[in-house]
Amino acid sequence: MHMKLGVVLALAAGVVAAVYLVWSVGFDSIFAAVARAGIGGLLLLCAFYLVVFVVLAAAWMSLLPPAERRPAPAFYMGRMVRDSIAEISPFSPVGGMVAAARLMILRGMDAAHAAASVAADATTEAMAQMAFLAFGLAVGYAHFRNLEGSGPVTMAMLAVLVLAGPGIALLIVLQKRGAGLAEKIAGRFFPEMKQGVSFRAAIDAIYDSPRRLAISSALHLVSWFGAGVATWISFLLVGGKITLLNAIALEALLSTLRSIAAPVPAAIGVQEWGYALLAPLFGLPAEMGVAVSLLKRAREIVIGVPALLYWQGVEGRKAFAEGVND
Repeated sequence: MHMKLGVVLALAAGVVAAVYLVWSVGFDSIFAAVARAGIGGLLLLCAFYLVVFVVLAAAWMSLLPPAERRPAPAFYMGRMVRDSIAEISPFSPVGGMVAAARLMILRGMDAAHAAASVAADATTEAMAQMAFLAFGLAVGYAHFRNLEGSGPVTMAMLAVLVLAGPGIALLIVLQKRGAGLAEKIAGRFFPEMKQGVSFRAAIDAIYDSPRRLAISSALHLVSWFGAGVATWISFLLVGGKITLLNAIALEALLSTLRSIAAPVPAAIGVQEWGYALLAPLFGLPAEMGVAVSLLKRAREIVIGVPALLYWQGVEGRKAFAEGVND
């Protein structure tokens, strides 16, 4: 109950912060920038992200031993559902990970490998994000080190980068050493865990292959840079002039803010304020930063709603089949 209340309060605070930001910057200038992108620009952005999801699906799929893999489309839809739940629903990213694992179980993967692969995928994604943040800090520092007000941003991101390494190492240790506890937790979501391979065996099979871990991390890094390219496209669509390199650096810093604000559903308010604060550091007005955030929100809805309908359809068919069998 307290956790649900906390989520509601975080969401409400985020909405208030976002509305206040739009009001303070100016409705007219923001929505004029969004209007410049138009339906065509939004569809272009959606099409680009559909390609990025191919890379994300490959990063997840590459972690598993070949014998445990399922057809690539299953990973593609699972990853899309995972992100859609995190981006447009009131659930946390953990809820998206549970749904993704659940989809793989419905596609015939044993519960242990489904849960372990999703957990490991989140870890390799975080490892890649460290490299992405380091790149963003290097480019950003060279660009705005002499600008007033940039110091706190730079120091905060540097602190995150320094702390991220030990944090990820601890996460891997906990996944391996705490496999028994993880299996009990996963068993609450996946009753199928009581049968077949144990979570410990599945997570060991994944982490005992440095090659597969490296491939997954490399693919995730490509996807992070893809997100930076999408930000560059978004700024161009709303009329902003920014180099590709600076857009990637801006996205690296913004993605870190979103990760820090994970308890806030869909990073409502956090993303909008992040873009508004970071855009001026790269020579762009705050209203263009907010416009890009709103354009990305629209992209999340256009892709996310069909993905969530797909998820509900798969779950519905499963429930109907079980009802008929009973």
